[in-house]
Amino acid sequence: MLDAAVKALSQMLSAPMRAILWKAIGLSLVLIVVAGIGLQRLLTWFAGSGEAWIEASLGPDYHTAINVLAWIISIAASLGIVFGAVFLMPAITSFVASFFVDDIADHVEREHYPAERVGTALPPGVAVMEGSKTALLTILVYLVALPFVFLAGAGFIVFFIATAWLLGREYFELAAMRFRPPAEAKAMRKQNSAMVFTAGLFIAAFVSIPIVNLATPLFGMAFMVHMHKRLSGPRPELIEPGRIKVPTT
Repeated sequence: MLDAAVKALSQMLSAPMRAILWKAIGLSLVLIVVAGIGLQRLLTWFAGSGEAWIEASLGPDYHTAINVLAWIISIAASLGIVFGAVFLMPAITSFVASFFVDDIADHVEREHYPAERVGTALPPGVAVMEGSKTALLTILVYLVALPFVFLAGAGFIVFFIATAWLLGREYFELAAMRFRPPAEAKAMRKQNSAMVFTAGLFIAAFVSIPIVNLATPLFGMAFMVHMHKRLSGPRPELIEPGRIKVPTT
């Protein structure tokens, strides 16, 4: 697994990957700004008129809880785009990855597994749909975990574990779906859930590094291409006709 991570990191700065890297960074920055502004507007609304609307809907019994939540959200709103960038980065990189998944995987497969057939590119709609689902699920999980942020140490642990599970899940399935039907890719991920989650910890650590995390789509996808290859084992049907399979370790 460490070898796969090193290979993914070393290939990120290769000439073909640099072109993808700049595109991914550009799209991520645009989405971060848009999402940050949108989140700031939403939080500001909730901290103001939204609080009264929710209390009117739920009743006076929830007055204290709503006040506490409004106070927390007021603090978050004051942080604006910065809060949005930190909170939404894993979700944004998940969405961005869906646009470059096949380009990244293709470069990794051709360089490190030259004797094997490269995977079949995912239909754009399928890739974007998977990325969108993971992004939305990430936001939902983070909203549930948000209260733990105010408990010393617990917030970071909850967010880190959630990120490892979500991103490990997405990148592995995207790598697997280049060679397998979606249902089979998901089943393979479930059968190797412990290994995929452990690999997800590497991606969670990467996405936790400011600025560097803009390159998460490249690292995450390249890393999981290697993991899928290792978990798949020898597959004779993937050998190019007339070529001898060479070791890739």
